[in-house]
Amino acid sequence: MQFVGTIIIMALTFGACFLVDKGFTRLFRSQAEHMSGKAVRLNKRFATIGIILVVLGLAAFFMGLNDQKILLFGGPVVLLMGVGLVVYYMTFGIFYDDEGFVLTTFGKKSQHYRFADIKEQRLYAIQGGSVVVELHLADGRAASLQSTMSGALDFLDHAFFAWCRQTKRDPETCDCYDPAQFMWFPMVEEV
Repeated sequence: MQFVGTIIIMALTFGACFLVDKGFTRLFRSQAEHMSGKAVRLNKRFATIGIILVVLGLAAFFMGLNDQKILLFGGPVVLLMGVGLVVYYMTFGIFYDDEGFVLTTFGKKSQHYRFADIKEQRLYAIQGGSVVVELHLADGRAASLQSTMSGALDFLDHAFFAWCRQTKRDPETCDCYDPAQFMWFPMVEEV
């Protein structure tokens, strides 16, 4: 009987996540760039691990109601970590078309930029062979793209050529363009 209950809870959790995702998309992603189909998204592992942690947190909490204090207090902690991963996955994104892009991050209003607003970039290497490309924008904000994000390299290639078009530069003469070295824009000059 517990097996059936677990399956029902899992089905309700996945169903709720699906409905929240669809509702979130309709409410907060209504600009033209959102509808273009071109986007940089976090790896789906964030959402998957988040959902698993939510289910485990709920299960631990309910198991803790049977005089197992560690599960009673640990369950909500695991649940909050899962919710945090799901929220982070759902709120981050860069959506773009031929003229510009919308940067969407947690806790900040979505901001529309033209590709000409990209001023420079900085590179960071992470353990595991991943690279973070940090784009510095005209308003002082920065957009960090990890090379393992879904659509990141396609976005950077598209952004470079659109940046050249909008700033009236010739892509052939730009010495900053070297995708093999994760370079698309002029590098930040160290002070």
